[in-house]
Amino acid sequence: MTAGGGVPDRGEGDVADVAIVSVDDHVLEPPDLWTSRASSRHRDLVPRVERARAVPTNDGKQTLVRSDDEGEPCDWWVYESLQIPLVTAAAAVGFEVPDITPTTFDAVHDGCWRQDGRLRDMTLDGVEASLCFPNVVPRFCGQTFKEARDKEVALECVRAYNDWLLEDWCAGPGRGRLIPLTIIPLWDLDLAVAELRRCADKGTVAFAFSENPHQLGLPSIHSGTWDPLFRTAAEADLMTCMHIGSSSHVPTTSPDAPHIISTITHFSVTMGSLLDFVFSGTLDRVPGLKLFYAESQAGWLPYVLEQADWLWDRREGSSLGSELPAPPSTYIDGRVFTSVYNDNFAMANRGRIGASQMCFECDFPHSVTSFPNSRDLALQHCRDAGMSEAEIHAFLRGNAITGFGLDRLGLAA
Repeated sequence: MTAGGGVPDRGEGDVADVAIVSVDDHVLEPPDLWTSRASSRHRDLVPRVERARAVPTNDGKQTLVRSDDEGEPCDWWVYESLQIPLVTAAAAVGFEVPDITPTTFDAVHDGCWRQDGRLRDMTLDGVEASLCFPNVVPRFCGQTFKEARDKEVALECVRAYNDWLLEDWCAGPGRGRLIPLTIIPLWDLDLAVAELRRCADKGTVAFAFSENPHQLGLPSIHSGTWDPLFRTAAEADLMTCMHIGSSSHVPTTSPDAPHIISTITHFSVTMGSLLDFVFSGTLDRVPGLKLFYAESQAGWLPYVLEQADWLWDRREGSSLGSELPAPPSTYIDGRVFTSVYNDNFAMANRGRIGASQMCFECDFPHSVTSFPNSRDLALQHCRDAGMSEAEIHAFLRGNAITGFGLDRLGLAA
């Protein structure tokens, strides 16, 4: 099937041409996103781009500093005390160039931030629809605006991002191909609920949340504070999406450990997040709530559920501190979705994970992206796992369409 002039899909019987629905990609925020939408009194206070130069600090931390006369040309995002350099890690496609090479909007691949370029790249890659998380300025769940000093301006920034996403990025030729994922003002629950309702009325299907709000200095999942937000999401059939890094916390073994260790173990934050939602009783109290974990793979899930059920069964008379009324694993079916891009163990154990809840991601344009060979690589991954054609079709598109309710955008599983 196809929506909005997307990628032809010859149907379930011909998986060689299945049109992918990718549930984890990113959009580089355009340079005028906030300045073109800000009120006149806030125009100089919202994120804006300034052209300067960038030089490395040479302190082993892979950071850049701004310079007026030395280094490479660089576009800098300026917002309050932040000066964020545009680097190729956020604006290249895969491993085209080193991660911290300074760059400008003139030089970056247009598919990173222009709708026409992204739709072209998706068609080339066999991708019909794409869910795009924020990238540089908001970070993965809008935590930049939570950290801002001026919350009035921050709220305007959140709304401006959402309006751009819904009215520009996901509209017109992008409708049915670019899936709307909005952000919320994390620092105020009432404002967050109001913004979620506003975006739901405008057509969003999902919103970004933190995998661990406690790490952001916010109430924990166990506090019950967030229940009104989650009930609002459930009532509007919106997916609660959590990307790795959305807690601004990176697991590590020691200060001198290489970053590769954090990259491998980042699933541990996701694991803790899921256990928070289960053992806090949130999934029990809000039965319509659906969760999606992006870029965290899924091979860890059977072990976690096995241990959770085993300990839950032995909780009475112990110090485990759980009053959950049903086994933890009973809250997962049809409600907790994962994405896989390189997890052979998850593919081989899909029956224990929940094959109908595993989705595929391309992670365009970040370093691990499968672009421009996503369909071929994904199909090989599926065939190595012994998937049937029906399973392949579900994994590459059907599960995402059903889980996120993308039929409302014109997509057919």
